[in-house]
Amino acid sequence: MQFAKRLEPLRSNVFADMDRAKARARAAGQDVIDLSLGSSDQPAAKHVLAAISESLPNPLTHQYLLFQGTKDFREAAANWYAKKYGVPVDPETEVCPLIGSQEGTAHLPLALLNPGDFALLLDPGYPSHAGGVYLASGQIYPMPLRAENGFLPVFADVPLPVLAQARMMVLSYPHNPTTAVAPLSFFQEAVAFCQKHNLVLVHDFPYADLVFDGTAPPSILQADPAKSVSIEFFSLSKSYNMGGFRIGYAIGNAELIQALRQVKAAVDFNQYRGILNGAIAALTGPQEGVRATVETFRQRRDAFVGALNRIGWPVPVPAATMYVWAKLPEFWQNNSAGFCAGLVEYTGVAASAGAGFGKAGEGYVRFALVHEPTILEAAVGRIGNFLERA
Repeated sequence: MQFAKRLEPLRSNVFADMDRAKARARAAGQDVIDLSLGSSDQPAAKHVLAAISESLPNPLTHQYLLFQGTKDFREAAANWYAKKYGVPVDPETEVCPLIGSQEGTAHLPLALLNPGDFALLLDPGYPSHAGGVYLASGQIYPMPLRAENGFLPVFADVPLPVLAQARMMVLSYPHNPTTAVAPLSFFQEAVAFCQKHNLVLVHDFPYADLVFDGTAPPSILQADPAKSVSIEFFSLSKSYNMGGFRIGYAIGNAELIQALRQVKAAVDFNQYRGILNGAIAALTGPQEGVRATVETFRQRRDAFVGALNRIGWPVPVPAATMYVWAKLPEFWQNNSAGFCAGLVEYTGVAASAGAGFGKAGEGYVRFALVHEPTILEAAVGRIGNFLERA
């Protein structure tokens, strides 16, 4: 049986690879502490669950949901953005509901790229960004993120021949996996760069609220309030602990939103209406739960980083996200996949290899802070034993 060549770069995935390694470890009797996947263990707020529950008996919510049926959700998203970032948004033309932001970042390249066109992606970066480009038969130009540059790309390093064939740039700050935060001046530079080179500027923004210094990181729309080249993806998975409900949206340039809608129309309708009702409740209701989630991950960050320091593994304190991006000890510098495979096999602690997020991620490992502090500290104890044995 023959398959499309576009599947070849999708055969390996950092999360799928570790999922198989976790299964082997459990089969061998290991008690697995899973720090590999950024899936929040916190519950969705009670008023969100109530809105979904109250939708269930209504037979009108059991039908297909087309775009016009999402009006209330689109209005809630537009109002949330206008209130939070001071950018007016037209819910009719500038908002598109998504089955999680990952769906949007994977589908948008189908609307933008012809075979052979380039997309400029962060390296390391989130795997679905590359996956969408591969599915569209595009080429990837990786923009390396280095610690000495604050894990921000240097736009001037992109070669002119690549720019001549490039159609889009994908950014994502606060950044997964490096945890870096970008200032508004960086986004203003990115907007000017994309305007100059006729690029679509895509910003994946799932960690908009998960910052620990009390400030809100900027939206790309604050740097491009006219929405001249920009589209932004937001997910309710992190801020509102709704990962399993698969709900997010795109917001930005009306032509880009329309193009994304055309792709979606060929692939899917929308979620169950009750989930959108829950999302509306999340965006319009009390926000204390968001602040509580941020404080939970701040405490976990402090416990995990403190424990790593105590075993002699110093790492920077993340300013945002639910991860720790740790530079591996010298022995493992060129083998992050080997480190993670050995760690889960011998200790049951699962983490994500930096190389799985891109070539520039080699030499690092990403830990997801998705357990209580006591479990995180126990995981670090196992990590310490593994490092001593290695």
